[in-house]
Amino acid sequence: MSRYSPSVAKLISELGKLPGVGPKSAQRLAFHVLSMPQEEVKSLSEALMDARTSTRLCKVCQNFTDQELCSICGDPKRDRSTICVVENPRDVATMERMRDYNGLYHVLHGVYSPLNNVELDSIKIKELIQRLRENPDTKEVIIATNQTAEGEATAMYLGRLIKPSGIKVTRIASGLPMGSDLEYADDVTLSKAMQARHEF
Repeated sequence: MSRYSPSVAKLISELGKLPGVGPKSAQRLAFHVLSMPQEEVKSLSEALMDARTSTRLCKVCQNFTDQELCSICGDPKRDRSTICVVENPRDVATMERMRDYNGLYHVLHGVYSPLNNVELDSIKIKELIQRLRENPDTKEVIIATNQTAEGEATAMYLGRLIKPSGIKVTRIASGLPMGSDLEYADDVTLSKAMQARHEF
């Protein structure tokens, strides 16, 4: 017999499906929602539904937006000669936070991962290649997929696909994070840091 009423059990179950939310966190969130005033719960519910129904993909970069173009693609001040390729919309927000990059983006919505049944035609590669064909102003594509086996495989595939067009293809450097000690770094991180060294 369940410790909770069917409605509470269902709420915990649904919250537990969110990434990074384990059973205990789902339970804690569920009880928090149940203790909220009804108006706040209604507002949260409406915000979830509104975001889900009004959000679509930008027709250019495939980022989430509620317009035909996202705010970055629609900004005339952005550098149109550079496209940074990222795995998901969260990565766009992360890159924007550093304020060093003023180009455009392309969101793949995943990486090549046969073990997880994600094939190359499941992610937004065709859209990127079509975009490059239609925009001769593009001079550089920066591949900023994560430093994982899947991210590396996707980056290598994109590099092989794009280079014959004459567009410069670069990969973000990887290595030691700021403030870290050499003795705690693993071999792969140290190797990447050595390969990405630069003159100063």
